[in-house]
Amino acid sequence: MSSDAPIRLLLVDDDEAITGGLAPLLAREGFAVDVAADGPGALDRLAGGGVDIVVLDVMMPGMDGREVLRRLRAAGSAVPVVLLTSVGEASERARALDEGADDYLNKPFDVGELISRVRAVLRRARPGRPTLATAQTLSAGQLIWDRVARRAWLSGRELLLTPKALALLDYLMTHPDELVTRQRLLEVVWGFDDLIGTRAVDHRIAELRRVLGEDVARPRWIQTVPGAGYRFIADVTDGR
Repeated sequence: MSSDAPIRLLLVDDDEAITGGLAPLLAREGFAVDVAADGPGALDRLAGGGVDIVVLDVMMPGMDGREVLRRLRAAGSAVPVVLLTSVGEASERARALDEGADDYLNKPFDVGELISRVRAVLRRARPGRPTLATAQTLSAGQLIWDRVARRAWLSGRELLLTPKALALLDYLMTHPDELVTRQRLLEVVWGFDDLIGTRAVDHRIAELRRVLGEDVARPRWIQTVPGAGYRFIADVTDGR
């Protein structure tokens, strides 16, 4: 794809009301949009190549979006995928990310938010290489994160972190150099049903920094963006 060619986006949803309204909006943002109405149709289109990113609904009859995603990753496809889900529980969303989704958005969603997430995923994408979301191990200098074992090490020393802090570390390392709001981290780790404030995020970030020995004034890993959220600033590589 040349630098002047439009981004080729495959929109997969069985709801014609959604695809009929969303596809033109995405096209006006400069994407070249194809539409598939079900899982088998999406896999057929993807088998032909030429797709830069997939926006994939989870709740579809027959073959749902997560089965499409599993088949894509099992076949070795590295195409970035943003899931559209109606499931609010954090455990369900975490499972989708563990299965190889690059990001997700909960329905109903704001179109501007979807476009922002698609562009953020594309900025992280590495042409011809698997995405960080599909890696089993991630590294940032001497910081190693085993996503399968859910264990982290710094300079060979295992880090003792709470499950929430580990979940935050996972999301930040799979979204490097992206400004992530406190609200977004709250949604990812705690879920929509938990009636807690964003200070919970700050407490777990503080835990990460304490265990990492991070200097807030001169961060190596996690940067605070005042009034907005956090950004993982270290270069992240996978363990392949």
